[in-house]
Amino acid sequence: MYNESKILIDKIHSLQKRLSQKLVFRELPLDKIHYVAGVDVAYTDDQSIGAVAVLDFPNLNVVEVKTEVTKTSFPYIPTLLSFREIPALMPALKKLKSKPDVYLVDGHGYAHPFRFGLACHLGFILKAPTIGVAKSLLCGSLSSHTDRNLKLIVDKEEVIGAALHTGKSRKPIFISVGNLITLHSSIEIVKECILDGRIPEPIRCAHVKASEIKNRRRH
Repeated sequence: MYNESKILIDKIHSLQKRLSQKLVFRELPLDKIHYVAGVDVAYTDDQSIGAVAVLDFPNLNVVEVKTEVTKTSFPYIPTLLSFREIPALMPALKKLKSKPDVYLVDGHGYAHPFRFGLACHLGFILKAPTIGVAKSLLCGSLSSHTDRNLKLIVDKEEVIGAALHTGKSRKPIFISVGNLITLHSSIEIVKECILDGRIPEPIRCAHVKASEIKNRRRH
């Protein structure tokens, strides 16, 4: 059983490497953004709670929030988070009435050992700009940058993301591209989405809603 599982994981990693070659990186100017979405998933028992919050930009007022509860269909395996969370997110995303110009994802994008984290996978499916915003480093190391609040994430001599200190916490957030965006645009957009906390407001709103549903189901 162990060998079969390892073979399957190796095959998925190979697929991730291949799909990462199909990602597109292009600038997304701030003045082209009208709506920004945040996505997050919470878990309770054997269920996944997918949540998406859409905010106007740059004011960051909530436009709509959609959720969906599904049966968790994939185990937690580091580097394979997208296979666990996308089945929970897609039903919620399909409920949206507005059309986000960019999606902020609670997870990694290109800053991933196989360069195809959750934000990349979701952006590839949606064919829309996506940004990974994670709370911990998955791979690579931090390198200096001219901006004292920003450090680059470097892996195998390749810049794969950035660590941003928002001033709201001692801990940075880790930003990387998903699809149809550049790292420069990703950093600028995330900066504009920070309000009172460490986490960008669109993701925070999605997280709050998913957590509310999770807590109700526990009681």
